[in-house]
Amino acid sequence: MGNSRLLRDRLLGRALAFCVAATGAGLLATVTARVAQASDRDSVRTRTTATVEDDSLRGRSGKLRAVLIPRSERRPGVLERLFGDSLPRTPGIHELRDSTGGLSLALITMRDFAEKLGGKIGAYRMGFWPAERRKLLATAYANPEGFIEVTPENADTHVSEHFRLRDFLTHDQQGVWPKYLVLRAPLVDKLELVISQLEARGTPVSHMSVMSGFRTPQYNARSGESGGRSKVSRHMYGDAADVFVDNDGDGRMDDLNRDGRIDYRDAQVILNAVEQVERAHGDLVGGVGVYRATRAHGPFAHVDVRGTRARWGRL
Repeated sequence: MGNSRLLRDRLLGRALAFCVAATGAGLLATVTARVAQASDRDSVRTRTTATVEDDSLRGRSGKLRAVLIPRSERRPGVLERLFGDSLPRTPGIHELRDSTGGLSLALITMRDFAEKLGGKIGAYRMGFWPAERRKLLATAYANPEGFIEVTPENADTHVSEHFRLRDFLTHDQQGVWPKYLVLRAPLVDKLELVISQLEARGTPVSHMSVMSGFRTPQYNARSGESGGRSKVSRHMYGDAADVFVDNDGDGRMDDLNRDGRIDYRDAQVILNAVEQVERAHGDLVGGVGVYRATRAHGPFAHVDVRGTRARWGRL
């Protein structure tokens, strides 16, 4: 039962990104050119000019710009039609761009989890997930499916309208490249839906800052529990982000409730938007935490898609 639920959850996550069953003949993709850029590693980056006219590829929000898929998984026919029969099986980013050169859709092929050896991939230190230590608490804490390889050249790849790969990277090992990222499409979709909900309620959002996205187990353990972080934080599984709205670019939360102050009440505005999103999309239910400002940071909200409802920090 647990394995079947895990499989269902993973398939559902990818369905939010490309909803394969709904595409069929309704998908129109005209491939006109492909330029492959070989690297000195075994990952690739390809660019294809195409027209994508199936909204189901954009997720619930309509704003996803990437499909995330493990290398070992068989590509559905819709991806073969979009990216060609010779779609590379090696990890990398395969981009569809429209006639103006703008990113239409990116297929991101992940590295397999098994490529992590001794707590590292290459020079990038990650540590160990609980399931690797035979401490599987539930299927929601199974090892990630794989890792996105992030380089200085692809870090700015859009995964959605408002977010790029670099937004979700762990904040350590600054000089180490490539870096590796765990990220789930439902989280990105939910954040985009929250932005849409805020705007629908009169709060414009030109920039939502991700203060903390993916955390490697090694990074998370540095202040796990005693420092306020859970030792099994959802951040380690790529489905959680600490966020705040920062339209003016000053690095802190904006005055979302327009009361002339920047405090936890502004983070609660984000929480209220999440409540609306979860009521409309029950499969995106998860945790929301409201955090007060400290000397190190302003107020922010934690948002995740853990699959069960959780709330904390409300005063």
